[in-house]
Amino acid sequence: INATRSIVAAILDGSINKATFSRPDDFFQLSFPTNLPGIDSKVLDPSQAWADKAGYIATCRKLSTLYKDNFVKFEKNEFMQTLSQYGPGGEALIQRPAPKVNLSFLKHDGAVRNVGYDEIRQIILDNQEGAVVPENDAILVDTGKFTGRCPKDRYIVDSGAAHYNVAWGDINKPIKESTFNKVFECCARHLWSLDRVYVFDGFVGASKRSRRAVRIVTELAWHHHFVTNMFIRPTAEELEDFKPDITIINSNAIFEQWKEEGLRSETCVALNLNRRLGVVTGTQYSGEMKKGVFSVMNYLLPLEGIMSMHCSATVGPAGDTAVFFGLSGTGKTTLSADTTRQLIGDDEHGWDKDGVFNLEGGCYAKMIDLNPEKEPLIHAAIRKGAVLENVILDSEGRPDYFDTSKTENTRGSYPMWHIPNYEPTSQAGHPSNVIFLACDAYGVLPPVSKLTTEQALYHLVSGYTAKVAGTEQGVTEPTATFSICFGGAFMPLPAEAYASLFKSKIEKHGVQVWLVNTGWTGGAYGVGKRMDINATRSIVASILDGSIQQAPFSQADPYFQLSFPTTLPGIDSKVLDPSQAWADNEAYIKTCEKLSALYKENFVKFERDEFMQAVAETGPGGRALLDSVAESK
Repeated sequence: INATRSIVAAILDGSINKATFSRPDDFFQLSFPTNLPGIDSKVLDPSQAWADKAGYIATCRKLSTLYKDNFVKFEKNEFMQTLSQYGPGGEALIQRPAPKVNLSFLKHDGAVRNVGYDEIRQIILDNQEGAVVPENDAILVDTGKFTGRCPKDRYIVDSGAAHYNVAWGDINKPIKESTFNKVFECCARHLWSLDRVYVFDGFVGASKRSRRAVRIVTELAWHHHFVTNMFIRPTAEELEDFKPDITIINSNAIFEQWKEEGLRSETCVALNLNRRLGVVTGTQYSGEMKKGVFSVMNYLLPLEGIMSMHCSATVGPAGDTAVFFGLSGTGKTTLSADTTRQLIGDDEHGWDKDGVFNLEGGCYAKMIDLNPEKEPLIHAAIRKGAVLENVILDSEGRPDYFDTSKTENTRGSYPMWHIPNYEPTSQAGHPSNVIFLACDAYGVLPPVSKLTTEQALYHLVSGYTAKVAGTEQGVTEPTATFSICFGGAFMPLPAEAYASLFKSKIEKHGVQVWLVNTGWTGGAYGVGKRMDINATRSIVASILDGSIQQAPFSQADPYFQLSFPTTLPGIDSKVLDPSQAWADNEAYIKTCEKLSALYKENFVKFERDEFMQAVAETGPGGRALLDSVAESK
């Protein structure tokens, strides 16, 4: 109290105004005196007063979020909203160098905003950026050199709150703010030099509680068509006073100083999470824009207590919601295209206090091996309004979805309403079941396993699957990989941020989590065969209608501690048990040991994380579930 009295006295006699003040801090934007007579300077600066720096940062994040949560009650008050950027979590007072370019692209003499489907289609044809596919009337484009994302050329600005929040490493590579600004300025100047630019204004996030206004400025007309498909289209009224929260610019500009600035190549996909800015240059692959916006939301939403998920989601006639986590090529889009349920979305979602909501307004499906009999909804969605990427036409001008001569990562984007059973609100209640999809290239994981809460957290942060050929540059055949939350390439925060939210959600709402293998059976890639999609659909159906709960389950296996149903109607029992599906038992055991070791090796990165270590023994190579079985005997 005496120190506080001294501070108040300094205020009242005016002497505090002669003190040196700090710059606004990164969490609360507060400026404080760095010295006052009779007061320890370490007390004046909270960051110096705490011995536990990590604890200080975590507590700052928590309190900053509580401030922001409280201020939500003023979201419809224009006067209060003008003040929101001056409080905790805002940016108004934090002085950082901004890109020296005009972001008001609507003032560009050649700006074309939110072009309708027919008009943008004609512009694409006039610009010779694409062609019409006679069979289905979709637009076909070629993405050029890059047919997948460029994860090695992806960067995040290391400054401000992002410096403390982001999990830096090989995925979230840091870039200096000055370098980002130079790349952004180069790209923006190029856009301003063009006769025409395309501006899409819309939203990401179907829940109005947390949605963000997004502006995407592109050089290519077909990119405008793509983002019109993929994001939530605004009403005329919403466009009248539209102010973007997130801005992404995409051009063919060449940043010639890439070597001097320490970049890997002239291709640059970079985000400034503090300013909500993104730049894409040196690649025409459209998925970079979609994933850029997703990365921003994966940063913002968890800090607000909302789970962000790389998943598809559906809702049944009884209102039962199901969520499918998985990396590209694991079956998220295919399994969510279910005629008996309504589609909420196929790739990116949030989970808040009201339930699950889509972040997007469209679908971006893989086209490889697309078969109208096995995937009728997706095949039918490729029509006028859809954009096909890198699909080869046969001699009669028809799409040959089995031709991978250009890439195995052929894609098709289309608006949500191309799926006849889509959920118009793009929202539903809390899920009853969560399904982790893993494309197991080793062929030793069961087709379906029932997970405990601890196992669910282990497999969430492990995110095992196989990189499917063509999804990223340099991947030509399935390769075992681990990706945090089945989407580590788009998750800026530490794994615990997502895992702790997920744990609270599934425990609060009594959610059952399952691990479903959509990869290989009867042997590893090259020996075994890919799981039949119809068999996988039958398994998923039994999860969703609850009948799987009536099946007898095996004890935890000795390699992965997974328990699986030993019988299911319509499914060969030998397929359900991987050890029975393999003809060579010795090879099966060696492969199990190999994959189990890979799981454990991957989990080493969490060895200093107490939260993660608490679940480590429930995963492959652990003993928790095996020991519990032994004790029960």
